[in-house]
Amino acid sequence: MGSFKSSVFILVFHLLEGALSNSLIQLNNNGYEGIVIAIDPNVPEDETLIQNIKDMVTQASPYLFEATEKRFYFKSVAILIPEKWKTKPEYVRPKLETYKNADVQVAEPNTPGDDEPYTEQMGKCGEKGERINFTPDFLAGKKLDIYGSQGRVFVHEWAHLRWGVFDEYNNNQKFYLLNGKREAVRCSARITGKYEALQCQGGSCIPKPCKIDTATGLFKEGCKFVPNKHQTEKASIMFSPSINSVVQFCTEKNHNKEAPNPQNQKCNLRSTWEVIRDSEDFLKTTPMTTQPPAPTFSLLQIGQRIVCLVLDKSGSMTNGDRLNRLNQAGKLFLLQIVEQGSWAGMVTFDSAAHVQSELVQINSAAERDALTKRLPAVAAGGTSICSGLRSAFAVIRKKFSTDGSEIVLLTDGEDNTISSCFNEVKQSGAVIHTVALGPSAAKELEELSKMTGGLQTYASDQAQNNGLIDAFGALSSGNGAASQRAIQLESRGLTLQNNQWMNGTVLVDSTVGKDTLFLITWTTQPPQILLSDPSGKKQDGLVVDTSTRMAYLQIPGTAKVGAWSYSLKASSQTLTLTVTSRASSATLPPITVTSKMSKDQGKFPSPMAVYAKIHQGSSPILRATVTAIIESVNGKTVNLELLDNGAGADATKDDGIYSRYFTAYDTNGRYSVKVRALGGINAAGQRVRPQQNGAMHMPGWIENGEIKWNPPRPEISKNDLDSNQVCFSRTTSGGSFVASGVPQAPIPDHFPPCQITDLKAKIQGNKFINLTWTAPGDDYDHGRALKYIIKISASILDLRDNFTESLQVNTSDLIPKEANSKEVFVFTPENIPFENGTDLFIAVQAVDKSNLKSEISNIVGVSLFIPPPTPPEIPTPPCPDINVNSTIPGLHILKIMWKWLGELQLSVALG
Repeated sequence: MGSFKSSVFILVFHLLEGALSNSLIQLNNNGYEGIVIAIDPNVPEDETLIQNIKDMVTQASPYLFEATEKRFYFKSVAILIPEKWKTKPEYVRPKLETYKNADVQVAEPNTPGDDEPYTEQMGKCGEKGERINFTPDFLAGKKLDIYGSQGRVFVHEWAHLRWGVFDEYNNNQKFYLLNGKREAVRCSARITGKYEALQCQGGSCIPKPCKIDTATGLFKEGCKFVPNKHQTEKASIMFSPSINSVVQFCTEKNHNKEAPNPQNQKCNLRSTWEVIRDSEDFLKTTPMTTQPPAPTFSLLQIGQRIVCLVLDKSGSMTNGDRLNRLNQAGKLFLLQIVEQGSWAGMVTFDSAAHVQSELVQINSAAERDALTKRLPAVAAGGTSICSGLRSAFAVIRKKFSTDGSEIVLLTDGEDNTISSCFNEVKQSGAVIHTVALGPSAAKELEELSKMTGGLQTYASDQAQNNGLIDAFGALSSGNGAASQRAIQLESRGLTLQNNQWMNGTVLVDSTVGKDTLFLITWTTQPPQILLSDPSGKKQDGLVVDTSTRMAYLQIPGTAKVGAWSYSLKASSQTLTLTVTSRASSATLPPITVTSKMSKDQGKFPSPMAVYAKIHQGSSPILRATVTAIIESVNGKTVNLELLDNGAGADATKDDGIYSRYFTAYDTNGRYSVKVRALGGINAAGQRVRPQQNGAMHMPGWIENGEIKWNPPRPEISKNDLDSNQVCFSRTTSGGSFVASGVPQAPIPDHFPPCQITDLKAKIQGNKFINLTWTAPGDDYDHGRALKYIIKISASILDLRDNFTESLQVNTSDLIPKEANSKEVFVFTPENIPFENGTDLFIAVQAVDKSNLKSEISNIVGVSLFIPPPTPPEIPTPPCPDINVNSTIPGLHILKIMWKWLGELQLSVALG
């Protein structure tokens, strides 16, 4: 058992090592600095919101300090204020802070009244989350009775974000059986309350006793656990910080291990404090002996975008048609990607830097066209990256501070002096996006992106993969409204022979269509180009640029919704097609796809996880077809279907985040990532939503023995799911990562099956146990495992800590299915007592053909519940027509009997 545990620890360490996070947060002497809280550009101007944010953090800091045994507090916070809000002397320009790297987003809800605070978590237990989401009404204190104080809730969400812990309640399973007794899912189990149902119809609600499902012994749907307003239990913050006495995280001493909540399911039954205690933050700090200072705040207002292209024109750029491809990608960026009103300049470099254009503000097509004419036409000389960066800083400083400016740095060459300007880069306050072109680009290039929060991308010399255009297409502003950003609808390439055709369609959905651009490139001579709108009308007016071998068509106004068709005909050359657009309306959020890797450096045999988030505003898009295309420095591509199934690499089912493990390493070096998404279901049409990782919606409170109900969770929509089918297409760059430690072919099998994380169990017919789970693969979530090992125990901790010694279930007839298939297995417990009130715990392990074993699955429990025989009906004695003042003998005793019989029936029903 010891060797298995150590291998799991090594795997977890590698998964966390180099985790990709754009956050600027740093822990300095127990205090968290660099927290960015961004007010969404669509939030109406309201200065009190800024004060509400300050109040929340100020209240949260001492609560966090005490909850973490005097280890952590909030030291400094930057508040990002939208550009459209009134300017004030105390508002300064951001440096590296952007909407893209904000830790907290304050935005209006998609559905009015849906003010549930939550945190996006893509990763596993112990991995940092992505972003906390609050609404203005929540911050204004309008939801105190439902979620608790803003400061306490912020600490709950901070634990999700910073330490990767999960909730200790469960909206999908509110109750469970333990020792024959019904329990609410909570932590600690010493939190007291009542079970009550609330039947609502037509805007009015009536409290009713909870009914029991005679098949399971659990309360039926609609039953709520309503806690007492005043408690004495101090844990747990991850159950509900809104309970007045709760000031601690659950520890191993008071953790409710049997409760089927996300924390137990995802963290191997460990308490939140155990996970926090294993974090990097905890390991490098000691408790403070003095009280921490109050947080400080900086107010940053978004300004105009300032961007300078820094482009390599050294001699190596003549290889592989790189210079011409740079011109094609640069034109796309200048004609389409960079937003109206932005300031743009250009520097080229070889052995020295050359200013091609000072900063000009883009107000019309004229400025865009003028800038494209400055793109480099000739390549020669050496490579001096620092010269290019220093020249760009000088160009920017002629008009603005470099704080918050952006530099797009492209190079294909090696430069062993690049580290000489790292300090200047850090001090500049500029964000540097890097584009590594070809196999020999400087290995230190990514350090520039990492230290400034920029995007790192890689493009190979394979023109048909369209990597260079994808890299520049991903460089829309990290600030400003979503309606202003360029959205890539399509990116395709193909090498054609003998007058072949490249045919296809591009979907323009109702959320986009403004400023739509079709861009076609070729490698030798112009192809035949046919383009039609959804009505079949042929599109004319293509601008053909033979010098850079590209043609483009700007659709006037807003492009028609529907399928635009294209046909390109050519011989013996490579063609690419790129389509970009913008939101059709400033008020209708566009469907967006963002993608990232779990790490920016992969060390064989540690797997990488690919993530793609597909949302419209705050609503996830479900059931989309999502494919990641990963290209190595060798030019080899791997297509991965990403899934939102809550299994394998995917942390949560139906949250609009699609995930998959990548294990198909073929060489060391850079790998590029592109994601294509098609169609789906808008979750705004769902009546039941998946559990978010956030504060619990408290149904009500018991005060002085009476329940005071809170308003129920708002339904998102009453529309049928089928009516919310959306047809769309998107492609997006997921950046790049660097692999190391990959052995030469044939690459050995070091990849075990992935952990099963969605095991479920239920009793079937008072005799059988029915198990369901998603099949893992031979290599994580790919292929087919060889066999399953299923173990059972009457002790949940024995099963976890002594899995190999636990009682094994006969699985000789269980043949694993292909990865991501649904597995079902029914068995009868043998050699272990299984009678009414018995609790059994079950876990599964997968084994591959190389005898590599997965981590043990989430542990599930079942309780055998045999309903008591239905009591015989007691005939109601005939009742004479009497009035309350009747003096009929024995009437008082008869009333008592009726009352007693009624109470007896109720107690039998409640068990």
